[in-house]
Amino acid sequence: MPDTGNKNQVPESRRDFLKKAALAGAGTVMGTGIIAASSKAIPGAANNRFSILITADIHAQLNTHDEFFWEDGKAVYRKRGGLAVLKTMITHFRKQDPANTILIDGGDYFHGSAVASLTEGEALIPLINEFQYDLLLPGNWEVVYKKKKMLYDMGHAQGAKICANMWHKTKDADDGELIFPPYWIKNIAGTKIGFIGYTDHLIPKRQSPAYSEGIRFEHAEENVARYIRRLKETEGCGIIFLVTHMGLAQQVGLANNSAVEGVDFIIGADTHERVRVPIQGKYAKVIECGAFGSFLGKLDIEVADGKMKSFQYQLLDVDPALYPPDRKMQTLVYQAMAPFQKDLSRVIGISSTPLVRYFVMETPMDNLITDAILWKFKPDIALSNGFRFCQPLAVDSKTGKANITKEFLWNMLPVDSEAKTGWVKGKQLQEWLEKELQNAFAKDPSKRFGGWFVRFAGMEVNFTIGKENGKRVNEVKINGAALDPEKLYSVVACEREGDPDDTICRIEKIKDPKRLGVLMHNVIEEYLAAHSPVSPRLENRATATDQPPTLLTQLQGTTYEFR
Repeated sequence: MPDTGNKNQVPESRRDFLKKAALAGAGTVMGTGIIAASSKAIPGAANNRFSILITADIHAQLNTHDEFFWEDGKAVYRKRGGLAVLKTMITHFRKQDPANTILIDGGDYFHGSAVASLTEGEALIPLINEFQYDLLLPGNWEVVYKKKKMLYDMGHAQGAKICANMWHKTKDADDGELIFPPYWIKNIAGTKIGFIGYTDHLIPKRQSPAYSEGIRFEHAEENVARYIRRLKETEGCGIIFLVTHMGLAQQVGLANNSAVEGVDFIIGADTHERVRVPIQGKYAKVIECGAFGSFLGKLDIEVADGKMKSFQYQLLDVDPALYPPDRKMQTLVYQAMAPFQKDLSRVIGISSTPLVRYFVMETPMDNLITDAILWKFKPDIALSNGFRFCQPLAVDSKTGKANITKEFLWNMLPVDSEAKTGWVKGKQLQEWLEKELQNAFAKDPSKRFGGWFVRFAGMEVNFTIGKENGKRVNEVKINGAALDPEKLYSVVACEREGDPDDTICRIEKIKDPKRLGVLMHNVIEEYLAAHSPVSPRLENRATATDQPPTLLTQLQGTTYEFR
């Protein structure tokens, strides 16, 4: 393995400078808004109806971007999103019935882009406050800057915050206090409605363990029935919502759990799924409203005798062709980006194929990342976690190419981790792959991680999703040869802060672990400089006997389709 040294490490002084510069530029407010009138009208305001506008998993995506759609068995890309466009759209719907409209966000707002990471979310505070949210939920990535910073960012964001399963924790004991209130109540349209909040209880395993230090999590089923009874019997709520950041499979599992009897809707987030028709569980209906600010959920509830009589739900595209950007919000976006714009706009490579991360088993975007790791360090296997975040990058229809900027690199890898290597026996790899398949496809939804299947280069894996836990893997090849259970293989992946020294990408008890002193961003930049234009695509690195390589959702057994 080549000697890499520390020459590519980003100097701390530069990071501090960028962070301070962003904070200095994030606070000025200028400009005025434009209100669009280009969407179809909905029924007029009534005293027996209210609306909930829903965003989720924005992941700090500030500007209009390419978005992926699956139509007639192929990918289609359109321009969507942008906080200024989203603001115009929200203002339009709010104006139709201001007194009876609620705006909520389902989490993962403060992480997912360069501006977010370089300011630990602070530059995004003026932007979220411009929306005037009524209710906010912490997502699994809100912990990325650690507990104290999560409390700062969430605390400075206007709107009620709820979460009934995040508890304070010390080294020695739990102090028994919830970090946020468990629920929020609103009198609206002649009735009393309640919202109970839950984030994913698996955060300490999904994220680097150090991120959630000082926080204890529980599954929603531990206390949800108690809070439902309190809202109904003590508070007198006639309609109850769960606002959850648990992933669609877990949320549907919860909707089929008798613990949620009495809930009308589960308003979900985390897996970026686009539920266009509510999924009917045994005890509640489930919706999830996409990601990256590309979509806005709109749930209209008709009330009779203090209960839900009927509903209408729509998942609406945040389309800049229909909603011109709000001027004030656009100014705030420019100000947030200004300290970093020169560096972030720098083109670091070119791709002749779209960079997309929506597929569950293998993605062109992660093939690019793992190819770069394999090229740089020459291990047997290069690994990348099963991330979902990052909007796609489409190729230009005229040139057939896409410019990869430094900003887009931050979108792909918003945590710039150090590379780490070690040696793993073939038997360990087989067992680890079974665990990762269980994380992605467990038959019990409560045991599924929100992320997709792990990504890799140098290895080919065939499996059957529908088999039992521990028996899914059919075949593994390393560099074209069958896996040898007793052979040691070298692996390289990103370091997860807080993991034991002998753990890499959730593979435990590796031999000779070593940090390589190189950040992943530098690895990708070097690779692109040497290989552009690149053309990553699906290559059958991960294949299933019972699903196509273009599988777009973990959720099975319902009529839901991602599109």
